[in-house]
Amino acid sequence: MKLAAKTDIGLGRAENQDTYRAARLPGGGVWALVCDGMGGAKGGKAAAEFAADTIQQAFADGQPCPPGEEQAFLLSALRAANAQVWRQAQRSPANRGMGTTAVCVMVRGGVAHLAHVGDSRAYLYRDCEIRQLTRDHSVVQEMVERGTITRAEAATHPRKNIITRALGVEPGVEPEYTCRTVCPGDILLLCTDGLTGPLRDESMAAVLANAPFLAVPEVLIQKALAAGGQDNITAVLIGVEDGEG
Repeated sequence: MKLAAKTDIGLGRAENQDTYRAARLPGGGVWALVCDGMGGAKGGKAAAEFAADTIQQAFADGQPCPPGEEQAFLLSALRAANAQVWRQAQRSPANRGMGTTAVCVMVRGGVAHLAHVGDSRAYLYRDCEIRQLTRDHSVVQEMVERGTITRAEAATHPRKNIITRALGVEPGVEPEYTCRTVCPGDILLLCTDGLTGPLRDESMAAVLANAPFLAVPEVLIQKALAAGGQDNITAVLIGVEDGEG
């Protein structure tokens, strides 16, 4: 499998509070993670790093995760990250209330296993079409599901950045899990709302269709910046190749 990633501070932030991790799995496959921190001048960056380090350590300690236990493993890793961020927040008054989103994927055996908290997203690009795999834990997503607003209205709603679930803001959290079959030629995209805010899905699909794989994160970020992207922007790609699906 192929990996490509990039993060950018964006046009309106003093600090990049996004972070990501990605690595190959022993025996085949890969895993990747994107976090988008929040809470205070330094708290957001700290929360994202604490969470990412905890999840990365879970992969180091838990490899190889036995087949069939991917869901339990990912949910446990995100819960551990939640507990770590929560503990660190209680130790410092300056960090009280800090938290982070997280979207994590493990790809092996022809299946992408995903767990997430917050509004950082995972997409599947296949046959020139892009599909969102995760469901935002956000106020506007709940409004869409209730039929209060449309998806088009959600994109510009003034409360679109308010999330309803995050790692570290409460002692416990319930991550959401999903899985999808993948095949050669598929591309998985993990990203923060700094990318999905300025860019529509069709714009991201056009980049995935036309840019060389390793250049895609940079091209996506430049398009988001050109569209006025103020927030931190992160994109991580996994490309499934022949014989790995």
